[in-house]
Amino acid sequence: MSERTLSAHTPVRGRELRPHRPGIILATLLTCQLMIILDATVMNVALPRIQSDLHFSQTGLSWVLNAYTLVFGGLLLLGGRAGDFFGRRQVFLAGISLFTLASLAGGLADSATWLLVARILQGLGAAAAGPSTLALITTTFTGARERMRALALFSAMSSAGLAVGLILGGLLTEWLSWRSVLFINLPFGLFAVVLGARYLIDPPRRRSQLDLPGAITATGGVAAIVYGFISAASDGWGRTTTLLSLAVGVVLLGAFLFIEIRAEHPLMPLRLFRDRNRATAYTNFFLGPMAGMSMFFFLTQYLQDVRGMTALQTGFAFLPMAVLVFGLSRLIPRLLPRFGPKPTALAGTLSMIAGMLVLTRLSADSGYFPLVFLPMVLMGIGMGLAFAPLNVIIMGSVAPEDAGAAGGVLQTMQQTGATLGLAILVTVFGSASRGATGSPHEVLVTGMTHAFFAAAIIAGVAFLVALTFRRRP
Repeated sequence: MSERTLSAHTPVRGRELRPHRPGIILATLLTCQLMIILDATVMNVALPRIQSDLHFSQTGLSWVLNAYTLVFGGLLLLGGRAGDFFGRRQVFLAGISLFTLASLAGGLADSATWLLVARILQGLGAAAAGPSTLALITTTFTGARERMRALALFSAMSSAGLAVGLILGGLLTEWLSWRSVLFINLPFGLFAVVLGARYLIDPPRRRSQLDLPGAITATGGVAAIVYGFISAASDGWGRTTTLLSLAVGVVLLGAFLFIEIRAEHPLMPLRLFRDRNRATAYTNFFLGPMAGMSMFFFLTQYLQDVRGMTALQTGFAFLPMAVLVFGLSRLIPRLLPRFGPKPTALAGTLSMIAGMLVLTRLSADSGYFPLVFLPMVLMGIGMGLAFAPLNVIIMGSVAPEDAGAAGGVLQTMQQTGATLGLAILVTVFGSASRGATGSPHEVLVTGMTHAFFAAAIIAGVAFLVALTFRRRP
């Protein structure tokens, strides 16, 4: 065999050295996504005990969540493109390894500073692993139907994982300790690293330069925007820190877009937005979490502070929503080819709007049935129909060399939307609460119902955006 023939066959033979086990590969990638998503809610339930053990101040305690959010959101674009250039398998394994080790360090923390450093490292690992997870699904499952099934399962894991995090956090915190909330990542992480190293196949890389100016401006811009939203949620929109952070973020993101237009190998290829369905899906991946965050943030407080439920009972209260999201996501491979994205997304957002509007009827005396259970059902249907197709629409047709970048943009939209939504809704909650009268519980519920109404308006905007979908994919 000639040297030329041998070199042409080498990549194929290299790929065949790793046994192709699509089921194991999908389980590995979904495990990684579950870890990352669980971390968004599993820590919420443990915060009071963390504050007591590590002597956090009331303001400092919020940084247990914000340190992770800030680093994760700020580095997602860079993490996505790094996988495209340096190898998605390598970046995935490095990210999930760092996340797992940081979880171990956080569980062993004996001071507030130690825990916050561990949370920063968790965010760094998640930003590396998350986009590569989506990209590896796209390049591993090349058939249209099998890719759609895999992406629908990924979406189900992402949406249902938020509710599962509350349940798991309640179980671990009540039965063991807050440290177990971090230690639970160890078996998941080891599973993902061992099987990932054995079975993941790295697609061919595109050899070129990394867009460092784009990386610097994108990372700085997204981090500044996220920090501004976090500051707005905790200190209000009038603080100098909030306004300065948002202004710096807008300037840096403007510079980033200018760089991307001129760059030969952009960090975020603007061609990703040329397809109308993909651009619409990206927009709703920004708006959907803006509205949905109110469900987790305020309803969790309502069930515990107003209705007196334990952390474990609160977690299980979200079970109907988690089951519906996961179940409907399994139907997306059948629904999407038959109806297209437009009817599916419109039905989902209408169900979300209905759920939010029912929640505006809550009072301090409302029981779980029907005014909490019914919105859980409506939101479960809505999130399953409105969000699950978006992963498929965005990642299903993207070019293989841009899969990491597309996944990074998707998760950046999701993370930034959730952070901005929480800042807006907390501001609405605070304004309504200050003008309310009655018992402390009645004042609290007044603020929450106003926030739910604001969330319904945001979901209404998502409905209008969904009207721009083409009827067929």
